[in-house]
Amino acid sequence: MRSEFIATVRRFNRTVTQRVGALDDQYMSRDRPLAQARVLWEIGPDGAEVAALRARLGLDSGHLSRLLRTLEGDGLVTVGPADRAGGDGRVRVAALTEAGRAEWAELDKRSDDLAWSILEPLSEQRRERLVAAMAEVERLLVSSMVVIEPCPPGDPRARACVRAYAREVAQRFDEGFDPALSNPVRDEELLPPAGVFLLATLNGEPVGCGALKLHAGAPAEIKRVWVADSVRGHGIGRRILAQLERHAADHGWTAVRLDTNRNLTEAIALYRAAGYQEIAPYNTERYAHHWFEKRLAP
Repeated sequence: MRSEFIATVRRFNRTVTQRVGALDDQYMSRDRPLAQARVLWEIGPDGAEVAALRARLGLDSGHLSRLLRTLEGDGLVTVGPADRAGGDGRVRVAALTEAGRAEWAELDKRSDDLAWSILEPLSEQRRERLVAAMAEVERLLVSSMVVIEPCPPGDPRARACVRAYAREVAQRFDEGFDPALSNPVRDEELLPPAGVFLLATLNGEPVGCGALKLHAGAPAEIKRVWVADSVRGHGIGRRILAQLERHAADHGWTAVRLDTNRNLTEAIALYRAAGYQEIAPYNTERYAHHWFEKRLAP
């Protein structure tokens, strides 16, 4: 990594934390620091499961528990089982009290005021430049927050991604999509050493997937590459593809191939941009119109 990149990121972080008041013990002139204010904001008027809060904010259990206890002690939050009538007590929910809702509304107002204080000194042209730059930074930061790692194909999050993939292609394929009519992708084919299933998550929530079969005596095969609408355009599909290729190369395969439907134009463009060459059909996949292969560097 280039040293000037690291220095620029560190300088940017220092400027932002100072400008938004992240260093203040009384964030936005309230009686609590930023961490407590952020937790209060994320709970919101509708409440939130504690586990979802932890994933969304990237906090460990102990730190979040301490923040919630402080907010409870201030009379702003209550924490208890999701079903107080005797349901699963392991699912805990944080909810705002009446005082908490009033504080949330005040934070909302002061957040608008803070945003205006950042924009107000600038000319209209510079405001537009800053807002556009912020949107781009946010997009790139979200991209950097997506984690892609191996996951058992039977994991509920993996299953959710495959179902989402099937729903989407069913809408886009000319004749719909019936998994029973497609070439099978069995769980045991996606477990090491036979293959791998990659899961992409953002704040703990599944947002993409891809699978690889390591065929003996033949090129490896990529299957079920899918990315959620919420992170499309963030380069997640390309990252999944690259990691699947790297997995194949690391295990000794010199080529990888895949098939796709003519209606998946974005996927076709991705494959071609990533160096895949169109080849003759190598299987009898009912829904395929294009077949691609790529040679891999060791």
